[in-house]
Amino acid sequence: MANVKVYNIEGKEVGTIELNDAIFGVEVNEHLMHMAVVQQLANKRQGTQKAKTRSEVSGGGRKPWRQKGTGHARQGSTRAPQWTGGGVVFAPTPRDYSFKLNKKEKRAALKSALTSRVEENKFIVVDEMNFGEIKTKNFQTMLNNLSVAKALVVIEEGNTNAVLSARNIADVKTAGTNTINVYDILKYNTVIVSKAALATIEEVYA
Repeated sequence: MANVKVYNIEGKEVGTIELNDAIFGVEVNEHLMHMAVVQQLANKRQGTQKAKTRSEVSGGGRKPWRQKGTGHARQGSTRAPQWTGGGVVFAPTPRDYSFKLNKKEKRAALKSALTSRVEENKFIVVDEMNFGEIKTKNFQTMLNNLSVAKALVVIEEGNTNAVLSARNIADVKTAGTNTINVYDILKYNTVIVSKAALATIEEVYA
């Protein structure tokens, strides 16, 4: 099992903790991680883009000039794509970009992402993130003590002060144990987890 150091919010080492190999010691599957990221980004797409084809634009019912004898190229409608005010060729229409991944694939991708962060020494465990008040400065001080800039901070449920203290810090995102995902884990340079949140993750995903 992998052992990682545990720090307090002052950045001092206060012990070590053993990570569950079933979550943090799996074989990293890059293909599954890629699929999970593509799925999340695809599911976010609105798919509301729309343009009119030649059958939808107004006008153009009459043939603009006779077929032969004018010296012009033959034309059937003033709403063909080559005309100003004509329809769009292969116009985009509203569509649903989302697709599904199996539960086992999602879970394996998440475990791969967490394992990759542990292997790269970008996984930090903090014993507790207790802030007496909602203050951005206090949260930023903790990040400075841990020498971290761009981070995903996983916090246990109910720790409102920590969540609200972090919301105005650029390049920092907070997440609950039930909202962590592959995209965020890979997007941010470092994953910071409270000890309580880590226990919940190991309980749910083991």
